Amino acid sequence: MREHPREYHAARVEAAIGSGQAAKSALVASWRRSSRLHRLDPSGARPPLRLTEPELRQKTGRGGPLIRAAQPAMDRLYQAVGAVGCCVLLAGRDGVPIDRRGAPADDATFESWGLWTGSLWSEEHEGTNGIGTCLVEQRGLTIARDQHFFTRNTLLSCTAVPIYDEHATLVGVLDVSSCRADHTDAFASLIALAAGEAARRTEAELFRAAFAKARIMLTPSTEVHGGGLLAIDGDDLVIGATRSARLALGLAPDRALRPVPATDLLCGLEGRQEELGDAQRAVLQRALTRAQGNVSAAAKALGVSRATLHRKLKRFDLKPH
Repeated sequence: MREHPREYHAARVEAAIGSGQAAKSALVASWRRSSRLHRLDPSGARPPLRLTEPELRQKTGRGGPLIRAAQPAMDRLYQAVGAVGCCVLLAGRDGVPIDRRGAPADDATFESWGLWTGSLWSEEHEGTNGIGTCLVEQRGLTIARDQHFFTRNTLLSCTAVPIYDEHATLVGVLDVSSCRADHTDAFASLIALAAGEAARRTEAELFRAAFAKARIMLTPSTEVHGGGLLAIDGDDLVIGATRSARLALGLAPDRALRPVPATDLLCGLEGRQEELGDAQRAVLQRALTRAQGNVSAAAKALGVSRATLHRKLKRFDLKPH
């Protein structure tokens, strides 16, 4: 007698957990958490759990800043993947989707699968899945079909990317999910790239909103980390940095960022030694530019004598134009 598909998947999951593969496989480690930590049964047939409407309204209210920041990126992402049977979900740090994009013709199918606002997609409730496992592992990943813990989710393919706020704290997940069986690995890779770009755009929106009065600077990309953003105040102090920027510059992403001179952060010891001279030179240059090269006017604006300004200009090899 052939084994029932539900029983086959459950047996496969339990066999992988029992084999000790969790030490080598992130997927099996997630299955183990689902089974041993959260006491879930892979063959469980209960429908997805959902919040009540009042609970969902309260959660979306608290998630307003994230929803607003993600809206343009979600719209753009859905334009790229919606026509091929995918929906886009934005979940908070607890794994509950608080916004989504999807084709009306697919809504009934996606809602029945729990790919809807208010559903509970944490590993605690749904076992291994895109949103929940992304939150636990804090990295972009794809959970395709039978990689899911529950048998009832094995028709889904879910690509999820974490979103970090202006303090480099995990604040949510952007997920692209599909029930189609004909998505290739190459197409999944394209979805992952698009979702990652959307997540970074959302992070940038959150960052700019948090540091609206600061000057925003883009850090260079490295082989390991993409470009990030720095917020610099009027005193040239770095007062904010995205997670990507912190990783690229060697700053601990899980610690509060103390204000630091931009030259110290970007130029190291050499920057510290030249900072005072560079700052004075910059002040003189700006004063001359505003005075259109008039030394007397520049000296008056700086509150120094004409002779003093001439000495400083000679020191820094600056010439009025």
